[in-house]
Amino acid sequence: MAATETITAHGHEHVQATHESTFEFTSDDWLTPAGDCILGIDADQVPADFDPAFVAAAQSADAEVTITIEAGGYSQTITGRGDPELTFDDDRSMVARTSTYTDDRTVMVDADAAAADIDRELVAALADGATATVEFRVTT
Repeated sequence: MAATETITAHGHEHVQATHESTFEFTSDDWLTPAGDCILGIDADQVPADFDPAFVAAAQSADAEVTITIEAGGYSQTITGRGDPELTFDDDRSMVARTSTYTDDRTVMVDADAAAADIDRELVAALADGATATVEFRVTT
């Protein structure tokens, strides 16, 4: 089974993408320099909006999750996995983690990349304010 969710978010001048264990998209319409994991703001969906079928698939212990980020003519796909502890309850932001830690913001664990690993040209496009299309895909 496969399910997808697609969100749109916007870059911001403070996008740095230097965090070494997470990356994040938020529905907040602002970003401070302290948000070193945030790749996009003003997201048009949050985890609480995701379809229940997507959530159920992502909660499978066997789920593979991929997140593809496209902005400014650049694209990168990050692969990780789902987890039975994922809740998708957050109404503000979504975080992918290289660790196995989960909370209500977590949408992927064991990611093969964090913000610091994102292609620098993609990061530059986001820092210039490019609109990002972010596809979440879960396969069980």
